[in-house]
Amino acid sequence: MIQFHNITKTYSRTHSHALRAVNFKISEGEFIYITGHSGAGKSTLLSLILRRITPTVGTVYLFGKDARKIRESKLPYLRRQMGMVFQNHRLLPNVSAQENLSFVLRATGHKGNLAQKSTVALRHVGLAHKRKAYPIELSLGEQQRVAIARAIVTKPAILLCDEPTGNLDPDTSWEILDLLNELHMRGTTILVATHSRELVDSLKHRTIVLRAGEVIRDDIEGGYTL
Repeated sequence: MIQFHNITKTYSRTHSHALRAVNFKISEGEFIYITGHSGAGKSTLLSLILRRITPTVGTVYLFGKDARKIRESKLPYLRRQMGMVFQNHRLLPNVSAQENLSFVLRATGHKGNLAQKSTVALRHVGLAHKRKAYPIELSLGEQQRVAIARAIVTKPAILLCDEPTGNLDPDTSWEILDLLNELHMRGTTILVATHSRELVDSLKHRTIVLRAGEVIRDDIEGGYTL
């Protein structure tokens, strides 16, 4: 699904290397942690997958295509195959949980009963009963669950998560991790960028470790070691 071939990303303003000679492949159905200290290159890696930026050297392949050659007009279709969950849930504050999901469906050109499709996605994260609630009426954990439902409502092939438990207490973090694992068991490919040792060690999956922009470990057995 995704391949990084000899990827280096240099930011010209600071002349700093965010990534250096990075190589890996992600296959359909995998659950992968991308871990490392702050500044290791995790967010840059996700931005390359989303084609928000392009590499300085090397080639990123997305679903078998050279990402650099994908025309701007085709990027929305590419991104529909990916769901994104952020550390800050980024929900629209003035509409309900259900309408947050329906908004995404409308924006990506989906037709039919959008409210029903939104409720189904909320049911997957255990929040169908809160579909009429506004974000301010939900706990932080519930807000993040709605954010995950929003990311999966379009049925993406891969779910990208950038520090999805960074603002949550430990118990709620486990709940979110269990939810991501459940989505993985249903067939979604999951990529989680995190620096949380507890999460990576509690539910072990393939772990790619970054240090100063370089891959120092790609361990199929998982576990947090920097």
